[in-house]
Amino acid sequence: MHYPTSPRKNFVEKIHNVDITDDYRWLEDIESQPTQEWISAQSKFTQEYLEKLPGRDKLQERLRQLWNFDKYDAPVQKQGRLFYTHNNGLQNQPVLFWQEGYAGKPIELIDPNKLSGDGTLALVGYVPSPDGKFVAYGISAAGSDWMIWNVRNVETGKDTEDTIEWVKFSWVSWTKDSSGFFYSRYDAPVSGEQDFKGTNFHQKLFFHRIGQLQVLDVLIHEDADQKEWGFGGEVTDDGEFLVISVWKGTHRENGILIKELAKLTEQPQNLLMDFDASYQYLGNDGNRFYFETDFDAPLSRIIAIDRQNPDRKHWKEVIPEGKDAIVASSWVGNRLFVTRLHDVASQITCYSLDGKIISIPQLPGSGTVTSFIGPSSEDARYAFYLFTNFFTPLEVYRYDLETGESVLFKQPRVTFDPKEFFMQQVFYPGKDGTLIPMFICYKKGLMINGDAPTYLYGYGGFNAPSLPAFMVSALLWMEIGGIFALANIRGGGEYGKAWHEAGTKAQKQNVFDDFIAAGEWLIANGYTCTPRLAIGGRSNGGLLVGACLTQRPDLFGAALPIVGVLDMLRFHKFTIGWAWVSDYGSPDNPVDFNYLSAYSPYHHIQDGQAYPPTLICTGDHDDRVFPAHSFKFAARLQTAQAGSAPVLIRIDVRAGHGAGKPTAKQIEELADQWAFLANALNHEIK
Repeated sequence: MHYPTSPRKNFVEKIHNVDITDDYRWLEDIESQPTQEWISAQSKFTQEYLEKLPGRDKLQERLRQLWNFDKYDAPVQKQGRLFYTHNNGLQNQPVLFWQEGYAGKPIELIDPNKLSGDGTLALVGYVPSPDGKFVAYGISAAGSDWMIWNVRNVETGKDTEDTIEWVKFSWVSWTKDSSGFFYSRYDAPVSGEQDFKGTNFHQKLFFHRIGQLQVLDVLIHEDADQKEWGFGGEVTDDGEFLVISVWKGTHRENGILIKELAKLTEQPQNLLMDFDASYQYLGNDGNRFYFETDFDAPLSRIIAIDRQNPDRKHWKEVIPEGKDAIVASSWVGNRLFVTRLHDVASQITCYSLDGKIISIPQLPGSGTVTSFIGPSSEDARYAFYLFTNFFTPLEVYRYDLETGESVLFKQPRVTFDPKEFFMQQVFYPGKDGTLIPMFICYKKGLMINGDAPTYLYGYGGFNAPSLPAFMVSALLWMEIGGIFALANIRGGGEYGKAWHEAGTKAQKQNVFDDFIAAGEWLIANGYTCTPRLAIGGRSNGGLLVGACLTQRPDLFGAALPIVGVLDMLRFHKFTIGWAWVSDYGSPDNPVDFNYLSAYSPYHHIQDGQAYPPTLICTGDHDDRVFPAHSFKFAARLQTAQAGSAPVLIRIDVRAGHGAGKPTAKQIEELADQWAFLANALNHEIK
């Protein structure tokens, strides 16, 4: 193919006495005229190719039909009022509603679709005040991680004059009297390119009082000597304390500080500052604070610490480590709800605060439960949770704390029959013999004869489990005759700390080997074959695809690396990339450099190698994974490619890492991706 010109400018950098070639370094200057011209030319070339693909319009139309169902989140309860988001089907962004009580009439409060014509302003967070009279809410533009927080009066439906800028990686937490909230922010970056490229350091924790200007906000905590530390402040439900979680990038290990709100100007108490484990605050009973932790418990446990007697020998184990990993815990109605994963399926147990089992809630089926939330007080009556699996869109259930009964609160109506589809879970051996779970889904009646077009998806990083969940994209792939496979490879959180760490740093190759083994297993067991096997992944999953593509180009029939981390020698130099050294290691460390350079996808593209058809996807406003990762990888792969298989890059305009992407843009992107893969795998869309 005759691709747009990508000048190969000779550039060699010596790192730890090793010469590293980076001939497309110039594409990191994303605002320069040469880069903008390259983006424009590549986008035009890709669009012209995609527009000619057979079945693309048909895919887009069916996506609209499948996408057109109600989508809700779990309600937040404040003083008898319920707050929740609702998308009625094809709205670009969900709308925030509130209602009085469980049977009240929904009242629209915030509709971000009215804020922009193209739907690229997204509601990315909301927190009602304890008295239910105000809602602090965050707005993001074009998919950026940067947020602007405002405050809306619930009863009038109007914004106050409160505006909070330069917030990133932070929530807000109200004081009990609803007079203000705590939040974290960075200093304003240098304008222009640095908004989306510059590194983010020195996060600070502030208090904002309702009705005052942001410049008057009180600095609550910072540490000038620790530029990588971030701070998340949470007010305890009794209103007495501020719990400050201290994080260092994506390290699981964090610290905990505590301030008495009556003594806010005093130095905080260093409750847990050894950074020796993960400590997730759940709630407090006076001076006794409860945490979910993996300290001395790779599968996690619940402990209680008396802040007046915090020495470890006085810690109380409330819920011991079990056979399955704890992945979430919440404090509702003076009870502890603990979610464990048993072979990647959610199981919930309700405990008293002294660790006795109260109940084991019966779930709607096998799948994933999230958002088990409700008031913390003893007189709370209900909690809400979400349930989903591959063929069940998110359903909202109301759980009766007294009777243990679950009742559907919100259920979407869908335009397909879940009974027409089939799901199985298999356990296949990795390269080293470790058994890896994998879900295989397809439409009933599909011939399993070694020739089915198959999309193998994975992530494998940052302790994030890949859970059964409804995805319109996967359902459509099955509808057109494909197999969707989800591999629960190491690096994720499916089986606790050990499973995660087995896919990090010097062990990262395990992740790629596990994914490659999944592809080999699908072929060996008669599901598909190399010309009909595509791989895909997002973000860290994009790294996964890039590494597997460059290590085993002979195994796959097509590849879809989406917003991927692809240059492992420079990822730490942009935006929040430095924070990922917990999983990847640091290129500045000679030992880490050795294994990073051994698999960095960008650096392992070989001239003259025949690579399978590849569609690289990114967003021009991605300030999580800097888009130059994808730019450089695409330019290098196009230059190296032998044969006629296409290598394309799809650059979404006014789009970021994925969060808050308008529905219309998601549908366009998925139609392009599936049309590309179907064509690459020689599969006719009927």
